[in-house]
This record gives sequence, structure tokens and C-alpha cells, in this order.
Amino acid sequence: MIKRLTIVGLAALALLAGVFYFVNESQTGKTSRSGKLQVIATNSIIGNMVEEVAGNKVKLHTIVPRGTDPHEYEPRPQDVKATQEADVLFHNGFNLETGGSGWFKKMYQNAGKKANEQVFAVSDGVAAKHLTDAGKENEMDPHAWLDIQNGIKYVQNIEKVLIEKDPKNKSTYQKNAAAYIEKLTKLDQSAKTKFNNIPADKKLLVTSEGAFKYFSAAYGITPAFIWEINTESQGTPEQMKTVLEKIRATKVPVLFVESSVSPKSMDKVSKETGLPIYAKIYTDSLAKEGKPGDTYYGMMKWNLDKISEGLSK
Repeated sequence: MIKRLTIVGLAALALLAGVFYFVNESQTGKTSRSGKLQVIATNSIIGNMVEEVAGNKVKLHTIVPRGTDPHEYEPRPQDVKATQEADVLFHNGFNLETGGSGWFKKMYQNAGKKANEQVFAVSDGVAAKHLTDAGKENEMDPHAWLDIQNGIKYVQNIEKVLIEKDPKNKSTYQKNAAAYIEKLTKLDQSAKTKFNNIPADKKLLVTSEGAFKYFSAAYGITPAFIWEINTESQGTPEQMKTVLEKIRATKVPVLFVESSVSPKSMDKVSKETGLPIYAKIYTDSLAKEGKPGDTYYGMMKWNLDKISEGLSK
């Protein structure tokens, strides 16, 4: 009888411990049974930045798969579930995920999450550039991460939020962020030296989408593109005429095409001008895992190396 009561007592203690654990985790804002902060990143670039800062201290779910355009996206059931359970949601901002169909805003609002409480734009504090198509001049260009200095601001914003939401791991977040920022800064400085050595009449970066305004401003080159943003009409006769005129006014030696778009329109530009497409470069997504460009650092290094090499021809 005593043995039976002891077993019952132990079971009751275990139950109470479980209740205490649940209450404690709820009070600290953590819903994961592992005790880890549950974090959402809207795309692979932001997800990788979170990985670099957080290491294994958070449970991360990245919504938009690698190689998929985040401008317009249809969330999967697992995305909805992860959003409902998340403690922190990081998105780019500048209307990347909340413009157009507004898929991300709809999803987090349906999950009862609120901006600046659980939902944070990693572009906070970045000076926005704007789209230039007729009627679009006041719309923000979302591709700020293509300037490494802006990428560093993203990292700092991620670090700040993680420390606020999970202060017990503050030292880890600070240490990881500092090392990552130092690495990105060295890459940025090295790239600026490379671009300074390219002749001025070759400094035209020709791409399909107008995603390289931040990049071009950072590295002293001029962007030229067929269409403004991937959700717009792509490769119209007027767009083709405009980009061809810009190319013929310079001595630019090569063209580029983004990994996330069809090369069809740029193939036409290549045929019209006789210029080769030098390389595929990355804009809205990291490369597949295990490939060059599968991290934010790797993506930027690939872009910087390929573009500087190509324009130096």
C-alpha cells in the first residue's frame, strides 16, 4: 500500500512539474517544449542571418523555400502552423512580403501576431530606395540586403530582438553577431577595392530585374534592367528598347541573369547586342544547400566576385 501511494505521489509531482514548466515557458514567451524561442523567417536570406546570430539557441522555420520568388507566395499548411506557434517573426519589410497579395501580413494577422510585438522588419533603420516605373516612384525597392552595409543592419536588428525576447542567451547572440559582422565588413571593403579598379565606361550592371539599386550605389556602378520588379510585365518591347539603348551608350562587356528568373529575355538582349551572359547571380533567394551562394555571405561573395570579374573583361 505504501509503495502504491509512493508511485501515485511521484506521478503527481511529475504532473505538477510539467504544469510548472508550461507556466514558466509561457511567462518567458517560449512555447517550444525544448525551451527554445520559436522563430519565423520569411525567406532564406533572413533565415540564414538568424542562424548565424542564434546558432542552435532557437527553433527556426523559414517560410519561402530556396529558389522561390518571395514577392508573391502561397503559404503552405506548415507555414501557417509555424506562424501560429511562433514567438518571433522576422520579415524583410519594404513591402516585399506585405505588398502585392500581402500574403505574409494576412498570415500573421490571422495568427493573432502583432507588428513590433512578435513581428519585426529586419530592414528597420535602412534608408529605402524606390521603384522608378511610371506610377511606382513612391513604392519602396525591397532589395536592400544586396548592399552589405544594409545586411549588417539586418543582423543588428535580429540580434537586438533575440536579446530582448531571450535575454538568457544574450552573450551568445552578441558574440555570434560580432563575429558575423566582422566577416561581412571585410568582404564589403574588399569588394569596394575591386570595383574602384573597373573603368568607368564598363560600370553598367545589366540584369533582368531592377533589384540592384542598393548594390550599385554601394559599389559605384550604374544599374540597367529589363523590368522593374518580378511581379511586373516582363520583357515588353518598350522595356527591351530602353535597356538596349543604355547598353549601346557604354562599353559594358557582359550581361547577367538572376537565378530566380527565366533567362529568356536576357537571351534576347544577348543576341541583340552580341554580349555574353557572364554568370547567374542571386537576388531574392540563396542557392540550394551545398552550392556556391547557399548562405548570405556566400551569396554576396559570389555576386561581388562574378560581377567585378565580368565588368573587368
